Amino acid sequence: MSTIDGLPPLRDVITRHELRAKKQLGQNFLLDLNLTSKIARSAGDLSGADVIEVGPGPGGLTRGLLAEGARRVLAIEKDPRALPALAEIAVAYPGRLEVIEGDALAIDPLAHVTPPIKIVANLPYNIGTELLVGWLTPPEWPPFWQSLTLMFQKEVAERIVAKPGSKAYGRLALLAQWRADARIVMILPPEAFVPAPKIHSAVVHLTALPEPRFPADAKILNQVVAAGFNQRRKMLRASLRGVHPQIEALLEEVGIAPTARAEEIGLEQFCALARAVAAAPR
Repeated sequence: MSTIDGLPPLRDVITRHELRAKKQLGQNFLLDLNLTSKIARSAGDLSGADVIEVGPGPGGLTRGLLAEGARRVLAIEKDPRALPALAEIAVAYPGRLEVIEGDALAIDPLAHVTPPIKIVANLPYNIGTELLVGWLTPPEWPPFWQSLTLMFQKEVAERIVAKPGSKAYGRLALLAQWRADARIVMILPPEAFVPAPKIHSAVVHLTALPEPRFPADAKILNQVVAAGFNQRRKMLRASLRGVHPQIEALLEEVGIAPTARAEEIGLEQFCALARAVAAAPR
């Protein structure tokens, strides 16, 4: 399918606006509008939601989101070369697309959108994980977003959904799964993109839970998890020594073997340990 909305095919848009992908911006354009529509559909019903999109580039996913019925789309684009192409989409969908030029890491989108809010994006590879961590660690929970439908390198996607005992399991899995349901919904080969990256990509869908899966203080949980996985080859009694002077006793108190390593410990146990650390006198 070359077009879904009467607008020109994306290859023509890229040629006309001289939108050659820039490696330093983490750009890899997805040109198949069948695929961009499929990604949009994987975000669920968009008709009653405002959608935030980061890094729309020439607008393939933007067009998919609008064609699939998004109430409004707020597109945040750092590359000024893409703005004329996005402006053409805005004309085709009057009142439904707002484009902000700037760095998504520095922009607060909330003044521009109305709940319910979904975030759907083919994230630039160079800032994707940083954006995800920011969305998963707001000062208050539940967050402003209802769901995240995000494309990452396949390796990063696997880290988000990983389970204990696997090499991919780590801080990112715990951070995501503590407060959200996360699953991989699509895997895309390198040849789906221009230019083709050297790796496969994957789309992850995360739905925000109304409250964290297990009770824990977010700051302490993050401290415990970070310390455990920063030295993942060490036993927990050694890697967590800086967290609390009585860490070995606290591990035993919550049923974790002090000789275990972080990759063996599930989310519920980490949360129990965070609660024990919070309650223990120093």
